[in-house]
Amino acid sequence: MKKGYIQVYTGDGKGKTTAALGLGMRAAGHGLKVIMIQFMKGTHTGELESVKKLKPNFEIRRFGETSKFVFLMDEEEKLELSRVIHEQLKEIFEIMDDNNCDILILDEILGCIQAGLVSVNDVLKIMDARPEGMELVLTGRGLPEEVAERADLITEMNAVRHYMDTSVPARKGIEV
Repeated sequence: MKKGYIQVYTGDGKGKTTAALGLGMRAAGHGLKVIMIQFMKGTHTGELESVKKLKPNFEIRRFGETSKFVFLMDEEEKLELSRVIHEQLKEIFEIMDDNNCDILILDEILGCIQAGLVSVNDVLKIMDARPEGMELVLTGRGLPEEVAERADLITEMNAVRHYMDTSVPARKGIEV
Protein backbone atom coordinates (compact mmCIF):
# COMPACT_ATOMS: atom_id res chain seq x y z
CA MET A 1 0.00 0.00 0.00
CA LYS A 2 1.18 3.50 -0.74
CA LYS A 3 -0.44 4.97 2.37
CA GLY A 4 -1.51 3.14 5.48
CA TYR A 5 -3.80 4.58 8.12
CA ILE A 6 -4.32 4.07 11.83
CA GLN A 7 -7.66 2.52 12.68
CA VAL A 8 -9.12 2.08 16.17
CA TYR A 9 -11.99 -0.21 17.20
CA THR A 10 -13.02 0.65 20.75
CA GLY A 11 -16.01 0.82 23.10
CA ASP A 12 -17.76 -1.36 25.63
CA GLY A 13 -19.66 -3.37 23.02
CA LYS A 14 -18.94 -6.72 21.43
CA GLY A 15 -17.24 -6.86 18.03
CA LYS A 16 -13.87 -5.10 18.22
CA THR A 17 -11.75 -8.20 17.64
CA THR A 18 -14.29 -9.53 15.16
CA ALA A 19 -14.11 -6.32 13.12
CA ALA A 20 -10.30 -6.49 13.08
CA LEU A 21 -10.41 -10.14 12.02
CA GLY A 22 -12.86 -9.29 9.24
CA LEU A 23 -10.57 -6.56 7.95
CA GLY A 24 -7.64 -8.98 8.08
CA MET A 25 -9.58 -11.68 6.26
CA ARG A 26 -10.60 -9.26 3.51
CA ALA A 27 -7.01 -8.06 3.12
CA ALA A 28 -5.63 -11.61 3.00
CA GLY A 29 -8.13 -12.38 0.24
CA HIS A 30 -6.49 -9.63 -1.81
CA GLY A 31 -3.01 -11.03 -1.19
CA LEU A 32 -2.02 -8.58 1.53
CA LYS A 33 0.08 -9.81 4.45
CA VAL A 34 -1.62 -9.45 7.86
CA ILE A 35 -0.13 -9.98 11.30
CA MET A 36 -2.49 -9.84 14.26
CA ILE A 37 -0.99 -9.67 17.73
CA GLN A 38 -3.47 -10.61 20.42
CA PHE A 39 -2.69 -9.35 23.91
CA MET A 40 -3.83 -10.98 27.15
CA LYS A 41 -5.62 -13.89 25.50
CA GLY A 42 -4.81 -17.42 26.52
CA THR A 43 -7.77 -19.60 25.68
CA HIS A 44 -7.97 -21.38 22.36
CA THR A 45 -10.36 -19.55 20.04
CA GLY A 46 -11.86 -20.31 16.66
CA GLU A 47 -9.98 -17.56 14.88
CA LEU A 48 -6.70 -19.35 15.58
CA GLU A 49 -7.93 -22.28 13.51
CA SER A 50 -9.53 -20.16 10.78
CA VAL A 51 -6.43 -18.05 10.24
CA LYS A 52 -4.27 -21.18 9.79
CA LYS A 53 -6.17 -21.66 6.52
CA LEU A 54 -5.17 -18.17 5.37
CA LYS A 55 -1.41 -18.63 5.84
CA PRO A 56 0.93 -17.23 4.73
CA ASN A 57 -1.20 -14.10 4.23
CA PHE A 58 -2.63 -13.95 7.76
CA GLU A 59 -1.09 -15.00 11.04
CA ILE A 60 -1.93 -14.50 14.69
CA ARG A 61 0.68 -14.19 17.42
CA ARG A 62 -0.13 -13.98 21.12
CA PHE A 63 1.63 -11.64 23.55
CA GLY A 64 1.14 -11.76 27.30
CA GLU A 65 -0.84 -14.98 27.11
CA THR A 66 -2.90 -15.53 30.22
CA SER A 67 -5.95 -17.53 31.14
CA LYS A 68 -6.67 -15.19 34.07
CA PHE A 69 -8.46 -11.85 33.77
CA VAL A 70 -6.22 -8.96 34.79
CA PHE A 71 -8.74 -7.71 37.36
CA LEU A 72 -8.35 -11.08 39.14
CA MET A 73 -4.55 -10.82 39.30
CA ASP A 74 -2.58 -9.68 42.30
CA GLU A 75 0.06 -6.96 41.89
CA GLU A 76 2.91 -9.45 41.47
CA GLU A 77 1.08 -11.25 38.66
CA LYS A 78 0.32 -7.94 36.93
CA LEU A 79 3.95 -6.85 37.18
CA GLU A 80 5.13 -10.14 35.65
CA LEU A 81 2.58 -9.89 32.83
CA SER A 82 3.65 -6.30 32.17
CA ARG A 83 7.31 -7.38 32.06
CA VAL A 84 6.53 -10.15 29.57
CA ILE A 85 4.48 -7.83 27.35
CA HIS A 86 7.20 -5.14 27.37
CA GLU A 87 9.74 -7.74 26.28
CA GLN A 88 7.42 -8.86 23.47
CA LEU A 89 6.76 -5.27 22.31
CA LYS A 90 10.25 -5.34 20.78
CA GLU A 91 8.89 -7.78 18.19
CA ILE A 92 6.34 -5.16 17.05
CA PHE A 93 9.16 -2.73 16.29
CA GLU A 94 11.02 -5.50 14.41
CA ILE A 95 7.92 -6.20 12.32
CA MET A 96 7.65 -2.51 11.47
CA ASP A 97 11.40 -2.04 10.87
CA ASP A 98 11.43 -5.02 8.49
CA ASN A 99 8.10 -3.96 6.94
CA ASN A 100 6.95 -7.58 7.33
CA CYS A 101 3.27 -6.96 6.71
CA ASP A 102 0.76 -4.66 5.06
CA ILE A 103 -1.61 -4.64 8.04
CA LEU A 104 -0.57 -4.92 11.68
CA ILE A 105 -3.41 -5.49 14.14
CA LEU A 106 -2.75 -4.97 17.86
CA ASP A 107 -5.78 -6.65 19.40
CA GLU A 108 -6.54 -5.51 22.97
CA ILE A 109 -3.56 -3.13 23.12
CA LEU A 110 -5.94 -0.48 24.50
CA GLY A 111 -6.97 -2.96 27.20
CA CYS A 112 -3.30 -3.27 28.10
CA ILE A 113 -3.21 0.49 28.68
CA GLN A 114 -6.39 0.37 30.74
CA ALA A 115 -4.97 -2.49 32.86
CA GLY A 116 -1.72 -0.60 33.45
CA LEU A 117 0.38 -3.18 31.59
CA VAL A 118 1.68 -0.74 29.00
CA SER A 119 1.66 3.05 28.96
CA VAL A 120 -0.02 5.43 26.56
CA ASN A 121 3.50 6.50 25.64
CA ASP A 122 4.38 2.90 24.65
CA VAL A 123 1.46 2.86 22.22
CA LEU A 124 2.27 6.33 20.87
CA LYS A 125 5.82 5.13 20.12
CA ILE A 126 4.37 2.21 18.15
CA MET A 127 2.07 4.56 16.24
CA ASP A 128 4.99 6.88 15.46
CA ALA A 129 7.18 3.99 14.25
CA ARG A 130 4.58 2.69 11.77
CA PRO A 131 5.89 2.71 8.20
CA GLU A 132 3.95 5.00 5.85
CA GLY A 133 2.56 2.10 3.80
CA MET A 134 1.46 -0.06 6.73
CA GLU A 135 -2.09 -0.05 8.10
CA LEU A 136 -2.17 -0.18 11.91
CA VAL A 137 -5.27 -1.38 13.75
CA LEU A 138 -5.68 -0.96 17.51
CA THR A 139 -8.51 -2.56 19.47
CA GLY A 140 -9.78 -2.51 23.03
CA ARG A 141 -11.76 -0.59 25.58
CA GLY A 142 -10.73 2.73 27.05
CA LEU A 143 -9.34 4.81 24.19
CA PRO A 144 -6.94 7.44 25.59
CA GLU A 145 -7.31 10.93 24.10
CA GLU A 146 -3.64 11.00 23.00
CA VAL A 147 -4.15 7.84 20.94
CA ALA A 148 -7.47 9.11 19.54
CA GLU A 149 -5.82 12.32 18.35
CA ARG A 150 -3.41 10.35 16.15
CA ALA A 151 -5.94 7.88 14.75
CA ASP A 152 -7.31 8.28 11.23
CA LEU A 153 -10.43 6.18 11.87
CA ILE A 154 -12.22 5.44 15.14
CA THR A 155 -15.16 3.06 15.37
CA GLU A 156 -16.89 2.76 18.71
CA MET A 157 -18.83 -0.39 19.54
CA ASN A 158 -21.61 0.44 22.01
CA ALA A 159 -23.26 -2.15 24.23
CA VAL A 160 -27.01 -1.79 23.94
CA ARG A 161 -27.97 -5.28 25.10
CA HIS A 162 -25.91 -8.43 25.63
CA TYR A 163 -27.16 -11.89 26.54
CA MET A 164 -24.03 -12.47 28.63
CA ASP A 165 -25.51 -9.98 31.11
CA THR A 166 -28.11 -12.69 31.84
CA SER A 167 -25.35 -15.21 32.72
CA VAL A 168 -25.07 -16.79 29.27
CA PRO A 169 -21.49 -18.12 29.10
CA ALA A 170 -19.15 -17.51 26.16
CA ARG A 171 -20.15 -19.89 23.37
CA LYS A 172 -17.79 -21.87 21.17
CA GLY A 173 -17.78 -20.45 17.65
CA ILE A 174 -19.52 -17.24 18.70
CA GLU A 175 -17.47 -15.63 21.49
CA VAL A 176 -14.51 -18.06 21.55
